[in-house]
This record gives sequence, structure tokens and C-alpha cells, in this order.
Amino acid sequence: MLVTALEAGVSPETLRKIESGRVATPAFPTIAAIADVLGLSLDAVWSEINRPDGGVAIARTGRALGARLAS
Repeated sequence: MLVTALEAGVSPETLRKIESGRVATPAFPTIAAIADVLGLSLDAVWSEINRPDGGVAIARTGRALGARLAS
């Protein structure tokens, strides 16, 4: 997570808050930077957020990307 946060230009604490839901509406530039570091398109992020199941797949994707976050 440390590397991901630093590469995205956010503090590790900010990334932890976003991941845990303590930041309900992170700023667009923050989300764009994190998505870029993780290799996700904003279109993909947007479509997952707006899924009828509430974005369950994005949680699965996040777990699949756990190795990147932990690096």
C-alpha cells in the first residue's frame, strides 16, 4: 500500500481511509491517480461503481490487486 500511495501522490493514511470507507467521496484527482497506478481505467472504475449489485466486483478486483497494494 505504501508504494501505491506514494506513486499516486497521496499519503498512505489517505489511501487507508479510502479503502476502509472513512472517506466517502474522495476527490476525483485522487481516484484518477490511484486508478492510474493500479492500471485501471476510469471507465472501468465508473462502471463498477454503478453496477446494480453496488460494485461487488470492484471489491473482488481490489482483493485481486492486493499484491500491488501491499508492495
